[in-house]
Amino acid sequence: MTPLAEHSPDAAGHTEDADVHASSDEYAARFGDAVGAWMLDTQERALFELLDSECATVLDVGGGHGQIAIPLAQHERSVTVVGSSHVCAQRLAPFIESGAISFKVANLIDLPYQDKSFALATSFRLMSHCTQWRTLVAELCRVSEHAVIIDYPVWLSVNILTPLLFFVKRKIEGNTRTYRMFSTRELRLEFKKHGFRLERAKKQFVWPMALHRMLKSIPLSQNLEAPVRWLGLTTLFGSPVVAKFVRERD
Repeated sequence: MTPLAEHSPDAAGHTEDADVHASSDEYAARFGDAVGAWMLDTQERALFELLDSECATVLDVGGGHGQIAIPLAQHERSVTVVGSSHVCAQRLAPFIESGAISFKVANLIDLPYQDKSFALATSFRLMSHCTQWRTLVAELCRVSEHAVIIDYPVWLSVNILTPLLFFVKRKIEGNTRTYRMFSTRELRLEFKKHGFRLERAKKQFVWPMALHRMLKSIPLSQNLEAPVRWLGLTTLFGSPVVAKFVRERD
């Protein structure tokens, strides 16, 4: 994992710091109750369903929130987290001190590692807030030898109503930021440019996460999600998406 001296031309003069808010206690409070824990458990299960035996060393880009890095470290993966600032390490401190997680401050879209330094690169809660998301994709692919796993909100879901209902979402969640939504097709094409193909994707919820937070009831939320999942609607319209892209072999 030798640091690189060169820097990406696309990232020159710009340091991506969208992870600072996601690494904060304020952001973590959105998942601090039982419903939030249920959401994180759903996300974690999606992640682990996509992992394979080759995903032994992990670079988690912008992962100071710990939602991915901590579970991976607890399952004996070798995990390095890159954050844009030292403040992004605060929630990981016990794991960093114990040696379970390594942390490095760096530009998230100009990673200081050689090509294929890690078996797996991950990035959660970052794509939709990254100002140069194409450069982020390029860097994730560059440093990964085997696979990249990301999460993202998808247009083909209730998210399509976000511009109309954003004020409601902000009222419920308090600290919601504006964010970019994607189509799976545009991401599949972007990853293809770097030699990666979409292997599998897991969609999490049909109903808005803000609604589940408002309801404050896991049984009620599960009863809302179960029938649409059974009908196959989650596969069609679920969001956020957890997607695994794998490097195509020569």
